Amino acid sequence: MAVTAIAINCTLKSVGGEESSTDRMIGLLAEAFGEHDVRLAETLRIVDYNVLPGVTSNEGEGDEWPELRERILTHDILVFGGPIWMGQISSVAKRVLERMDAFLSETDEAGRMPSYGKVAVAAIVGNEDGAHFSSAQLFQSLNDTGWTIPAVAACYWVGEAMGATDFKELDEIPAKVSETVAMVAGNAAHLAKLLKDNPYPGQG
Repeated sequence: MAVTAIAINCTLKSVGGEESSTDRMIGLLAEAFGEHDVRLAETLRIVDYNVLPGVTSNEGEGDEWPELRERILTHDILVFGGPIWMGQISSVAKRVLERMDAFLSETDEAGRMPSYGKVAVAAIVGNEDGAHFSSAQLFQSLNDTGWTIPAVAACYWVGEAMGATDFKELDEIPAKVSETVAMVAGNAAHLAKLLKDNPYPGQG
């Protein structure tokens, strides 16, 4: 069975605004996934949707999270992308994680959350310290809500502290970033295929 991926970009920039460095990192992962016959179907820029605050899967009138939730859960791999802001993941990323909290009460007859058997990796960029802290925040929350985290699950780039150069402006991708992107994509694809063929048993 074919394995597909979807990305969410938790940038603070709207689609009509400035280009996002997160998109560039997601693009590198999309290319790397292609080497493993995994297609990145789309990237959802969360700020372009009305994702209401809350911890349920539907917060009522005007909430666009239910549609995004459905699109995300259609795929086998989630690329959770976003910037480092004030040394941590963005507020947009935190809102997505808060909405995924609903998975805890949406289990099937075997106690499995909707995200069980699905793999999540991180794509993080920033011009300040915080890549490891941001991935730690993401992975703990994603694991709590049922996602599976592979070995080497985060690719990131951090520029010079207080510097003015963004990842999107680099003429060349640093070799270490490229190596890590390839590893993240390969491990995620491998694990997603294994879980698709042999799902978690759950309880009972």
